[in-house]
Amino acid sequence: MEWFKNKHIQVLEWPSQSPDLNPIENLWKELKTAVHKCSPSNLTELELFCKEEWEKISVSRCAKLIETYPKRLTAVITAKGGATKY
Repeated sequence: MEWFKNKHIQVLEWPSQSPDLNPIENLWKELKTAVHKCSPSNLTELELFCKEEWEKISVSRCAKLIETYPKRLTAVITAKGGATKY
């Protein structure tokens, strides 16, 4: 951290733990919502629905999350590490 300070580079504390900077968090939320709509009534159904809904996540959806990373990073910096719309 001292090196960054000497170079006058502002570093956010714990950015790797920000859900806004972890696109997988968006997928987990979408998966949770989709599985909830299936209304599993037991553990076997829960596992089945999780697998089925996971398979429905498209490559393009994942790519879109990665494409928005620069915007996410800018938003987190602007919010000084606080919550963003992502």
